[in-house]
Amino acid sequence: MRLSIIGGMALRDYWHERALSLCAVLALATVLAPLLILFGVRNGVISNLQKRLLQDPRNLELVPVGSGKYGEAFFAELRNRPDTGYVIPQTRAIAATIGLLRAGAKEGGLAPNPVNVSLIPSGEGDPLIARFAGDVKPGDGDMILTASAAEKLGVKAGDELTGRVTRARGIVREHADANLRVRAVLPLSALQKDAAFVPLRLAEDAETYRDGMAVPERGWPGAERAAGERVYPSFRLYAAELDGVASLRDFLASRHIETYTRAEEIENVRMLDRSTSLVFGLICLAAGIGFLASTASNLVAAIRRKRRVLGILRLIGFSGADIVCFPLAQTLFTSVFGMALAFGLYAAIAGVINALFPLGAELGAVCRLSWAQIAGTVGVVLALSLLAALPPSLSCSRLSPSEVIRNE
Repeated sequence: MRLSIIGGMALRDYWHERALSLCAVLALATVLAPLLILFGVRNGVISNLQKRLLQDPRNLELVPVGSGKYGEAFFAELRNRPDTGYVIPQTRAIAATIGLLRAGAKEGGLAPNPVNVSLIPSGEGDPLIARFAGDVKPGDGDMILTASAAEKLGVKAGDELTGRVTRARGIVREHADANLRVRAVLPLSALQKDAAFVPLRLAEDAETYRDGMAVPERGWPGAERAAGERVYPSFRLYAAELDGVASLRDFLASRHIETYTRAEEIENVRMLDRSTSLVFGLICLAAGIGFLASTASNLVAAIRRKRRVLGILRLIGFSGADIVCFPLAQTLFTSVFGMALAFGLYAAIAGVINALFPLGAELGAVCRLSWAQIAGTVGVVLALSLLAALPPSLSCSRLSPSEVIRNE
């Protein structure tokens, strides 16, 4: 086969019939460009919705309803599950509070009253902290305040606080203090309540002290705590990914643990993804069938116009395989030029759409295609072009030079 010679001849003939060639290129571009824009918008919108879900860790959270009794074996089992992203025990809500004062504030006189905040156990890998405070975790003596609590206290990251845990023993009220430091302040969008994210140990110590027992490590007096495994009434649980929310919910339901999740919002996005994929698939199917029919009919007409030329090529020594490559090459030219024009139109219109609806660098563009999707589109178009062109092109191999010349 003399592909280079056939390719050159096909290209010169393609340029000779440039008016017809331009029509074929425009026909392909006008079909492909709207599909690219539609797919780009669909891809951008769905990707942004999924990214929003993933960026908000509350969508991955499973909140237990009511209280139970959860020991270390339960938490070890949860941590070993691949769909678990983060889990940490929680102490009793009634005992998980602390009064906060600015360091140096004294009782009596005009001293401010403590600001009572909820204690939320936290540690390394906490998704809520990672999302809104970055790579920060509360160490021993540290806490991360919500915006409302920090505003009431008038503090910022780095300020010193005094934490006060109170308890009642009969008619006597007692309190124990701890020196604390504000490690970070969460924005209002993270949690709209007065709360402090602290190491689990501080929340446990506050519960222990309120139960009337001593915490020797902090110098808090009381009765000696009975030995034995600590049991927690609740927990904070986050799935590793969106798919894990449903599987973790089912796992906990099998243990008769009811949880609240945002599975409905997640399923709505997935349903939108499936619906738009189906609609886009049907549109592509219809466009693909039309493209196949149009390419095949145009090539059949072109072959009939060039029967004499193709017959002469056979007569001067070109093989049947060489002749088959002639219309295939011209079909590839149309595909390449048509895709180049279509992608150019897509880039221009996508730029306008993204300029009109900016979402910021964090989420990305409204209309966008990945390089993998672009490569897939190119492959599909080339495959469909060759598929449509192959049957008419194969008919060229059966041309009889003498018959063609005689009939002309």
